[in-house]
Amino acid sequence: MKTKIFSDEQELVNHIKTQVPTFYFSSKTSTVIPYDKMEEYLSVGKDEKYFLGDLSQIPSQISLDENNYLVVRGAYTWKDAKAYLQSHGRNIMTSPTEELALTLAGAATSCTGERCFGFGNLRSQIVSIKYFNHQGKEITLMADRDLPDFPGKAAYAHEFEHYKNFKNAPYPRFEKETDLMIGTEGQLGVISEMTIKTTPLDAVQYYFLTLPRWEKDYQPHLEIFHKVQKLRGKILSCEFLDSNCFTYLPEDDRLGNEEDVIFLEIRTEYFEDVYENFLKDLTHMTEDQMFSMTEKKFHEVRASVPRAVFEKNTHMGVIKMGTDVQVSGDDYRDLFDYYRQCSYAGVGYNLFGHFGDAHLHFNFMPLPQDVNHCAKYLTDLYIKVATWKGSPFAEHGIGLIKQKFIRNFWKPIHFEVFAELKRKHDPKGQFFPQGFMSLTSDQSYKG
Repeated sequence: MKTKIFSDEQELVNHIKTQVPTFYFSSKTSTVIPYDKMEEYLSVGKDEKYFLGDLSQIPSQISLDENNYLVVRGAYTWKDAKAYLQSHGRNIMTSPTEELALTLAGAATSCTGERCFGFGNLRSQIVSIKYFNHQGKEITLMADRDLPDFPGKAAYAHEFEHYKNFKNAPYPRFEKETDLMIGTEGQLGVISEMTIKTTPLDAVQYYFLTLPRWEKDYQPHLEIFHKVQKLRGKILSCEFLDSNCFTYLPEDDRLGNEEDVIFLEIRTEYFEDVYENFLKDLTHMTEDQMFSMTEKKFHEVRASVPRAVFEKNTHMGVIKMGTDVQVSGDDYRDLFDYYRQCSYAGVGYNLFGHFGDAHLHFNFMPLPQDVNHCAKYLTDLYIKVATWKGSPFAEHGIGLIKQKFIRNFWKPIHFEVFAELKRKHDPKGQFFPQGFMSLTSDQSYKG
């Protein structure tokens, strides 16, 4: 497989017109694409042409329109987008943990991040999307226009109804025009531009709460989860790092005393309300377990953990064995119970994620000889998640690594709709040809 680096949009368009099967990528921050082991996961014949298309060098443009919507084009990171907005008195409404990821890739995977707790998922913030179709033509999609009818659309929408309050379902939504590109992982075209809503640059305060280790007692955690639900919008982020996470960080970044930590991003104008009706009212903790911190420190500590996990896995020569599961509040206890079982596997682990959304990432940290042992736990987990009707991959997509787990969540209508949309929007199978929308109900996993 050859990598083709695109220096500008015209070069990209010229390549699309060749209709050569291509997997497009940008910042390589995805946790579901094994960039250093692509040939192990992709079935490409010896004489078959197949490109890896690098979008990271395409020139970027950014602006704020008359509606205070952010318009981003090309290779622009979330970190730079936030800095640009803050210089104009605005802020982003979604905040992926990895701020060096590119914004357009975030739309393709429907990535959410910390501020989803206060502002909802990225899909709800997107106003419009432009993309290059299979003919190299740029098409505009609007979030306020319904997606035209296609065979199976009504039945597909009925299946999605259960997941309407989740960040992302086990399959894309396909209700509005923009849904063709949101969460479809570049399987129907290449996103060239995105317009998203922004929010005023309100004053916020950051705090962290120390709790006992969840493996021993998660009652304090559940109390916080249930009480924080009524404060969405006043609290913008509710994040979690367990005690194991801090072992990967420098001493100065190790918060608490071998304890779990929950982070809160609170709008300053609502702090007294949050304090009086939530923080002061907790029965499993006291005020001396609450500490203030700076925004910079919050982002540094929160982002350092998944980066450290990735680096350690790379050093060990193993692909990340982590979860991206979101469940309903009623099933949160069951999720903790299963993760507790995983902690007894005799393999290193950590737990972190978007606590207030019941969306946690459990990560095994295996040696190469532990991989198969850990895989059994993950297989059982996804069977349970299907039983709970939770979302198995609520933030980072399916990619290649997760395809072996997804079929339990699909019915014939899902395969039929994916095939119809690929036929219509990617007739030559040139966009991510081995992505999940190309799977069939009887196809065995090749990764």
